[in-house]
Amino acid sequence: MTLDASAVASGLLSTVPFARTLGIDITSVTADADGVRAVAVLPDAPEVHNHVGGPHAGAVYSLGETASGAVVLAAFGGELHRVTPLAVRGGIAYKKLALGPVTATAVLGRPVAEVLGELEAGSRPEFDVSVTIANAEGVTTAEMTITWTLRPNR
Repeated sequence: MTLDASAVASGLLSTVPFARTLGIDITSVTADADGVRAVAVLPDAPEVHNHVGGPHAGAVYSLGETASGAVVLAAFGGELHRVTPLAVRGGIAYKKLALGPVTATAVLGRPVAEVLGELEAGSRPEFDVSVTIANAEGVTTAEMTITWTLRPNR
C-alpha cells in the first residue's frame, strides 16, 4: 500500500480542528507488512495541563483518539467516497502520571483486507485500534483501545 504520511496528517488535522487546538502533531504514519501504524505527539503546554502539572486526561485521550484516526484514515482513506469512519467506543487505562510531552502510537488491530471484505459482504465492520501512550522517556503512561466502524454513505 502506497502511503503519503504528510497527506494523512494534514488531512486529519484539517478536518479535526480540536486536534489542532491541542497542538497535536502527527509525526509518522506507516503501512507495511506489519500493519498500519501512526504516531502523534501532544506537546508539553500549560494550556493542556491538569492540577498536577501533566497533560489533562481529556487531552491524553484526545491524543490517542487522534492517533487512531490517523491509522483509520491511512488504512481506509481510499474508501471515503463510500463510507464515513466513526469511532463507536473507546476505553483508556491511565497507568502512570505523565509529565512533559507524550507520544501516542496507534496500531490497527485487523488486516485492512479483512475489514474491507466485511464491507463488501454488506456488513458494517467494526475494528479496534490499540494505542500506547508514553512519556519522553518511553515509559507507558496510558493504554487505550478505540473501536471504529465504516458507516456506508447514503
